[in-house]
Amino acid sequence: ITYIRQLEQNLSKKLREKGQIARYNLDDIVTVSNTMVKCKNLADKVSKTDLTVLITGESGTGKELIAQSIHNNSKRYNQPFVAINCAAMPENLLESELFGYDSGAFTGANKSGKIGKFELANNGTIFLDEIGDMPLFMQAKILRVLQEKEVEPIGSNMPIKLNIRIIAATNKDLQAMVKEKTFREDLYYRLNVIKINVPALRHREGDIELLSYHFLNLLSLKMGKQ
Repeated sequence: ITYIRQLEQNLSKKLREKGQIARYNLDDIVTVSNTMVKCKNLADKVSKTDLTVLITGESGTGKELIAQSIHNNSKRYNQPFVAINCAAMPENLLESELFGYDSGAFTGANKSGKIGKFELANNGTIFLDEIGDMPLFMQAKILRVLQEKEVEPIGSNMPIKLNIRIIAATNKDLQAMVKEKTFREDLYYRLNVIKINVPALRHREGDIELLSYHFLNLLSLKMGKQ
């Protein structure tokens, strides 16, 4: 057991060196808005659990900031935080990025194989950003990971057991997408265990002035160090 823990610690250290960590916490979210304070309070409560979280909100509202804060406020804080943007990843690469592959799994594959994002996040948190842009064929595979708590690399018949927390985020209306048959209903309900809606800045009364002073102070401090 000690040897296994040492291996996990070494992996965690390597991931931190590669940037697979969460850098922000709830104290980094500057606000006086009641709606945002409620959002922070809910994030604080859910961070004490291992429940799957779906974060919704417009682009630029700070959904990843909330996700990182949940991770850093949880018992998994010293484990990997692995983020993947489902919208930015080409469909033909998404499966190998998420699940990894064995050596010789397909033409052009790395001879030594590749560890997928889910396996990299083991014992920690995986953040699936822009989940609404994930193609349907991948949604079925993500659903299986949620149900079975295991992942099977491409070209392998040996599933890998996982101990991870899943946080997903989207700027799309997933309920509408379910009705349009562009998002799986079963996956939606698996992801929507706890929903956190991050309000847009225009709905955060008092925060525009507060954030203006906050960023001006940060700029002044940075200029003073030069």
